[in-house]
Amino acid sequence: MRVLFVCTGNSARSQMAEAVLRDMTGDHFEVYSAGTHPEEVDPRTLSTLERAGIPCAGLRSKHSDEFAGQSFDYVISLCDKAHQECRHWPGAGVVMAWDFPDPKTSDDPLAFARTLHEISERIRLFVLVNSKHVSESFEPLAPIDFYKALADETRLKSLLLIEAKGVLCVCDLMVALDESQPKISRHLALLRKSNIVKERRQGQWMYYRLHPALPEWARQNLETTSTQNPDYLADCLQRLSSSCQTICES
Repeated sequence: MRVLFVCTGNSARSQMAEAVLRDMTGDHFEVYSAGTHPEEVDPRTLSTLERAGIPCAGLRSKHSDEFAGQSFDYVISLCDKAHQECRHWPGAGVVMAWDFPDPKTSDDPLAFARTLHEISERIRLFVLVNSKHVSESFEPLAPIDFYKALADETRLKSLLLIEAKGVLCVCDLMVALDESQPKISRHLALLRKSNIVKERRQGQWMYYRLHPALPEWARQNLETTSTQNPDYLADCLQRLSSSCQTICES
């Protein structure tokens, strides 16, 4: 299935959508993005994707003319102006309009993170409707499940470390928490089952990040906990900084 995300500048929203859909579905979707008046990719777009653990290598701004004459199953605009210009895209099976506010025009320091979260939730629903290859079911995170997860110190510290670093592998958490691999993996499995974290295999290690669809209130809870309790992870971060790189490379 071929999907093209279109925005005016192809510098933020459509780049996020391209990266998120590719990350969620791998090779099951052929994903592109373009702009009707392209600009350079905003550095905040890349840093927000990196912080969420979503691969963004190779993302570049592209003019919609680059895809002229190509057929797509879906052409999805992420701003009203782009939709007006692309609503009659030749060769498009379905043209859809997803209108998200431009985070570049916002004074909110969390604008890019909020936009990524909103786009991720919309894409999650899109994938569930349009793909038979999604192996995991998704249900919105209930507050009771989130706070149950925080009730165990190993899971709480694991989540706070992942929130602080963006992406961590099992060996990172083993070093930081001074715990065994089976124990760390057991707790991560519970977090994964609740859609609080998402995993990706790279070589022999599993890497974990906060789930792209984790509600903003849950993310803010983790950020506030870290900010208000700077000493809580001090020993963990020190062990991680001094030892983890050697273990991962061995």
